[in-house]
Amino acid sequence: MSGMKVLVVEDERRIAAYLKKGLEAKSYIVDVAHDGELGLDLALSEQYDAIILDWMLPKLSGIEVCHRLRQENMHTPILLLTAKDEVTERVAGLEAGADDYLPKPFAFIELLARIRAITRRPKQTKKELLQEGSLSLDPNSLQVLRAGEAVALSKKEFVLLEFLLRNKKQVFTAESLTERVWEYDSSVLPNTAQVFMGYLRKKIDSAFPNESPVIKTVRGFGYSLDGDTS
Repeated sequence: MSGMKVLVVEDERRIAAYLKKGLEAKSYIVDVAHDGELGLDLALSEQYDAIILDWMLPKLSGIEVCHRLRQENMHTPILLLTAKDEVTERVAGLEAGADDYLPKPFAFIELLARIRAITRRPKQTKKELLQEGSLSLDPNSLQVLRAGEAVALSKKEFVLLEFLLRNKKQVFTAESLTERVWEYDSSVLPNTAQVFMGYLRKKIDSAFPNESPVIKTVRGFGYSLDGDTS
């Protein structure tokens, strides 16, 4: 992990300093912002391997920062720090494009594990444009389009969609998706694949009612990506 660059956006200066010191001791390069506006500016102007983003921030909330970054087609992994532990609010963070969340207070060792998990790189990425009907994914520009309109995805949603596009018409159980996409990450819950398939379906199918759905649920078996409606 040596040399990885991380942005910490946290308005509580004591926590920000604690994270900076701890991460630098693990050989990370760390930038710090104490409000959402500066955090957004830094995230858009610098290249980071991960962003640690507090939910409650002055000027712009962490959710708003996250949403704007995804709108700008940035897939930098985001770990959302939150004092909010309600399920609906955790879901709101993930739907805004965060890759994971960590409730406060947290142990530093758990934060490190979450950062390692969300910054895992795919083993190999082929560079051709991937398409199914009006859906396209460009591994070079990291852009996803549906009917010509940009779709904002988190890094994990992007990786999941890329995997499905590379394996069209194949049916995968939730367990096999977890194995292939999350690589047996110890922090992944048993229903993680189902949850993220739900996010994808909402963003690329439900949001485009005039387009034929491409994500199919094969009852009793799992999921597939198949635009064939015949």
